[in-house]
Amino acid sequence: MRYVKWTLTILFWTLVLAALHYTLPRWDVARITDTYETRVNPGENRWFWTEANTGSLPGAQRDVFFIQSRLAGGDVMVYRNEDTGWGWPPFFKFDSATLQAEAADLRSTSQEPRWIAIKHYGWRNELISIYPNAVRIKTVDGPDARVIPWTSIVTLIILIAVVWAIWVRWRRFRENRIDPMIKRAADRF
Repeated sequence: MRYVKWTLTILFWTLVLAALHYTLPRWDVARITDTYETRVNPGENRWFWTEANTGSLPGAQRDVFFIQSRLAGGDVMVYRNEDTGWGWPPFFKFDSATLQAEAADLRSTSQEPRWIAIKHYGWRNELISIYPNAVRIKTVDGPDARVIPWTSIVTLIILIAVVWAIWVRWRRFRENRIDPMIKRAADRF
């Protein structure tokens, strides 16, 4: 029984950490190489796309913007640029066309690079064609620029504070209400 408890606990925390890693924003320093728009029909990987009701009919094909880039380390990264609307994660992004225009304007070549910090959430998986969603872009001084993810830091601090507050209150409730009741029942038995 102890192994089942530890397995479920580890599975629960792995899922929580995976959800946080997917939804919390991160910054990549990159050089934008191209931007384009293509029609997609999210199929089996629809969980990793924005909900269809943020700009099109449910289940319908829709146009999605993409931003191609080369990261400071030399790797290639493709971001989708899609409105999140009022859904999850709560970035309330309604300006994908504006972000696409800014990205197209900031394109550069390897001979004359313009370094950009791209704020995004999500994962890139080439096997099942999922892309991180670009939320914001801003110019930076060079490929060694560091952008501190304040949104993620503040979100994690608030989340840890809430979990700690709930845990403390549950422990006090158990010590003051449940444990004495169990002790009385054991004494009567």
